[in-house]
Amino acid sequence: MNTTANPRKRTVHIEVGAETRSYISAGQRVTQVPLIIKRRQNRKLLIPPASGAADAMGGLDVPMIKTLGKAFYWKRLLDDGVYPTSTELARALNLEPGWAAEVLRMTLLAPDIVEAIVEGRQPRQLNLHALRGRQDLLPRDWAEQRRLLGFPDA
Repeated sequence: MNTTANPRKRTVHIEVGAETRSYISAGQRVTQVPLIIKRRQNRKLLIPPASGAADAMGGLDVPMIKTLGKAFYWKRLLDDGVYPTSTELARALNLEPGWAAEVLRMTLLAPDIVEAIVEGRQPRQLNLHALRGRQDLLPRDWAEQRRLLGFPDA
């Protein structure tokens, strides 16, 4: 497959690692999360990393981490051209197109918000229901996202 045809595909890097880390690569912030994918019958289970600090704080939100994992996996499928649209993706996965679009919108979250969710450092009121059940769309401006979702000013 020609990688020059799709400029977004050139930014996808897949690495195998054993720990959560964040770094800057080619001017983009990269957050690596070691999700484990296990097959159970005909399903794939996403298992988030064990984190003693997050468990002690009570902040690790496994459903939100799993949904973020799905969102970024589905985005990669769209970026790689496996499915041309989110509607086709939803149809292939037997999902409601509106729900798939809601989940995919989670990929627009600021990188530090995604990192905080994975590490269990998000504000207590931020959960999957709060993100997906919003009446209005989240702004694309990351500073405004932080303010609306209850993150302290950076």
